[in-house]
Amino acid sequence: MPESKPAYSRVLLKLSGEALMGEQSYGIDPKVATQIATDIGEIQQLGVQVGVVIGGGNIFRGLAASARGMDRATGDYMGMLATVINALALQDALEKIGVTTRVATAIDMRAVAEPFIRRRAVRHLEKGRVVVLAAGTGNPYFTTDTAAALRAMEMRAEVILKGTKVDGIYTADPMIDKTATRYERISYLQVIGQSLRVMDSTAITLCMENKLPIVVFNLRKPGNLRRVIMGESVGTTVSSTD
Repeated sequence: MPESKPAYSRVLLKLSGEALMGEQSYGIDPKVATQIATDIGEIQQLGVQVGVVIGGGNIFRGLAASARGMDRATGDYMGMLATVINALALQDALEKIGVTTRVATAIDMRAVAEPFIRRRAVRHLEKGRVVVLAAGTGNPYFTTDTAAALRAMEMRAEVILKGTKVDGIYTADPMIDKTATRYERISYLQVIGQSLRVMDSTAITLCMENKLPIVVFNLRKPGNLRRVIMGESVGTTVSSTD
């Protein structure tokens, strides 16, 4: 039986830009945004404080543009702007179901969002607002994975919840290798040593140094986020011990 009390009181949810794309090849699917917002709203109703870091890969990828000849820093800044578009879309979906939300950006753009100030963001969480964190770290050459690890540490989150399209970390890509098996728990060092594509190595190292666990789970299944919050064995947990 799952616990009646949430296992976590403050979490950082990491969403890729592709999470908002659904089955489309590009952009934002409003139905998917609404489903994600509903899941976030459910855990917020449980009294869980929720921060969200969102990527921009459904609109623009700086690294991919760099590979085609664009200046890397320029490409990364464009990718940061894509994350702001996604953050505003998620904010809209959340507020339509009655969840008070604030978007905070690492790049100053006060006309559409407030600047990220750690103490202010924490205060929003304490007041029961969902805080959507956009524009990564505000620096090129850093991914939104690293931004998620950094913001989780700054806001003293108890765990990073990484929503993906698969139900955890596997020994191989389950979409390709049907014999791949899922890890229930795995260590940071295993993730790094086996080059498992969970988060980039900078983010994993940052989590390892600060003993911040990561739970990788299938975001596409409605209710999974609540199950993770309630302490059910969902997905894969990355921590200090395997």
